[in-house]
Amino acid sequence: MDATSRTQCVIAGCGPAGAVLGLLLARSGVQVVVLEKHRDFLRDFRGDTIHASTLTLIDELGLGEEFRRLPLQIVERLVVETDDGDRGFADFRRLPGPHKEIAFLPQWDFLDFVTRHAAEEPGFTLLLEAEATGLLQDGDQVTGLSYRDAGGERHEIRADLTVAADGRTSVLRQAARLRATRFGAPMDVLWFRLSRRDGDVNRTAGRLAAGRLLIRINRGDYWQTAYVIPKGGFERLREGGIAEFRADLARLEPFLADRLDAELPDWGAMSKLDVQVDRLPRWHRPGFLCLGDAAHAMSPIGGVGINLAVQDAVAAARVLAGPLRTGRLTEDHLAAVQRRRRLPTVVTQRGQRFIQDRFLAPLMAGRGGGGTPLPLKVLDRVPLLQAIPAYLVGIGVRPEHVRAKLTATPALRRRPPSGSRSRA
Repeated sequence: MDATSRTQCVIAGCGPAGAVLGLLLARSGVQVVVLEKHRDFLRDFRGDTIHASTLTLIDELGLGEEFRRLPLQIVERLVVETDDGDRGFADFRRLPGPHKEIAFLPQWDFLDFVTRHAAEEPGFTLLLEAEATGLLQDGDQVTGLSYRDAGGERHEIRADLTVAADGRTSVLRQAARLRATRFGAPMDVLWFRLSRRDGDVNRTAGRLAAGRLLIRINRGDYWQTAYVIPKGGFERLREGGIAEFRADLARLEPFLADRLDAELPDWGAMSKLDVQVDRLPRWHRPGFLCLGDAAHAMSPIGGVGINLAVQDAVAAARVLAGPLRTGRLTEDHLAAVQRRRRLPTVVTQRGQRFIQDRFLAPLMAGRGGGGTPLPLKVLDRVPLLQAIPAYLVGIGVRPEHVRAKLTATPALRRRPPSGSRSRA
């Protein structure tokens, strides 16, 4: 792009919130530019849960049949493996609506899918290797952003609306002087991959033992694996040595023992996620809006962060597309987005914090023995109750829907394409 350019909406960050918002706004006839600071989406340690409510949205966009041809891992029931045996936790077959399952898909496949369809819209532009560095302002009004391209050159994009979808460490949120309320978390997560071999079990599941929790996600030819550790406990784990860590994994999941030495040779084979739970009291300023993790960092509990980000994007598109298209956007419209999405954010985070404080914190401290926690026993013994966590995980609070007709006017559709993907 030119050193200074103009659009109706510019979005920093092409994660689930930024990509979906870009697609929906472009389909509504809004000129939108999305910035992604990396050269592609191939980063392994990202959430990859596609919830039932997101699957429904994809159907509403007319993309469901094509989406189902992607390498999805379909899960109809979540099971927790304990020392006492397998315990049912969430049964998605009990969900209302057309999708009685969740799916797992590498996030790069999801983002490629969304942006490929967004690129079919005349008003959509995706800039790769374009890192947002700050905001452009006229008094209190945000008028766009600055970014740095792959060669280090600085550019500016002027826009009626600037959206920060650049994650929990959002540069733009900081530039807007919006400060989050932090709630804390008792754990961090180590992410790593292990090969999946003939004879392995098939299912995605969690393995629970006193002081330890391991989650494995079936990605076809390998396991995407999460090992939950106490907050700040990584250095203590390292002091015990990688050999002891591998031995502990083998005790938890004996079927993985034959590959641990080769595939986890050192600590560099894994990535640590610093778990944060926070929320902005105010998501917006004139001409500026935060969405997804930039507005509310979620705990990995339930894997619902992606769902919240996608739902934020749908709500924002429904509220903002018309005012952006007509040039009548005000801060009242931005406040309306926050009002609509605040309740599901607060309820979900309170639920996550309850599980953290009442379940995970004692587990990480090794309290309560090695038996199955009582709530998990109750869920397993009364299968009907498994519909509750299934609904909270699979659909969530206040699911959003796409309007039946998300297309631009013929006049807008005659505008020549502004480009799809490009290097900044």
